[in-house]
Amino acid sequence: MFFAPMLLQKKNEPFDDDSYITELKLDGIRLILSKFDEKVRLYTRHNNEVTAKFPELLKVDIPNGTVLDGEIIVTDPYGKPDFEAMMSRFMSKRNILKNCTLSYVVFDVIQYNGKMVTLLPLIERKQLLDEIITQDTSIVAKIKYIEGNGSTYFNLVQQQDLEGIVMKRKDSRYELGKRSQSWLKVINYKYDDVMISGFRKGEFGLLLSFLDGKPAGLMELMSTAERKKLYLKHQVISEDHKFIFIKPIKCRVKYRNLTKAGMLRIPSLVEWN
Repeated sequence: MFFAPMLLQKKNEPFDDDSYITELKLDGIRLILSKFDEKVRLYTRHNNEVTAKFPELLKVDIPNGTVLDGEIIVTDPYGKPDFEAMMSRFMSKRNILKNCTLSYVVFDVIQYNGKMVTLLPLIERKQLLDEIITQDTSIVAKIKYIEGNGSTYFNLVQQQDLEGIVMKRKDSRYELGKRSQSWLKVINYKYDDVMISGFRKGEFGLLLSFLDGKPAGLMELMSTAERKKLYLKHQVISEDHKFIFIKPIKCRVKYRNLTKAGMLRIPSLVEWN
């Protein structure tokens, strides 16, 4: 059974408030896990059933009539979430991982023993999770959290080069399918100066390169207003079947991390240089 998950609002900076709990933001795929009539079903946040992709989770020991919300991640040999490895595992038909571990990390419960628990305060739902998952394993575990201390936690995340943090009000209800101010995410963005060197034909996308000329990937996130500025200032040099190449334009972008191929992951414009 699928329920649309509660979503996070972006916050630019962390803060300290003991009315919130702070969790690590996991770099994986959001997954709703339900168990009814002894059958486990798995769904992405967009209601795509992916049960067959993760046979490791089909024997999870939880009561019937239970629906959990969490993130499925792949960790590297150093224990850090590896999004590229996660996507490789997700797209594979062989369900094989090399030198990595697949885990479902649970952070909330929507239904328990056939009863909806979305109106309970978050801190009480966390207590229910302790009853549902009595012992963490390498396959299924509850996420760790602390009270407040968002700034300190975020500093540690930056030092370890992790994705970010999530801050949630202790008294928050689970708002199905809504993006709520009660749940906040602070992303550990990286910043760099790059050159825009071309337009993708068809679907919007900007070809990026680092200042040393090496490819930096595609930027697909840009407001309509900034696109208009770019269209006014660009000078076409040449084109091929995929791109229109322009005289390079310098800008500053933020991004999640570098991919294993050295490209910017999810870059977006910060400012023109």
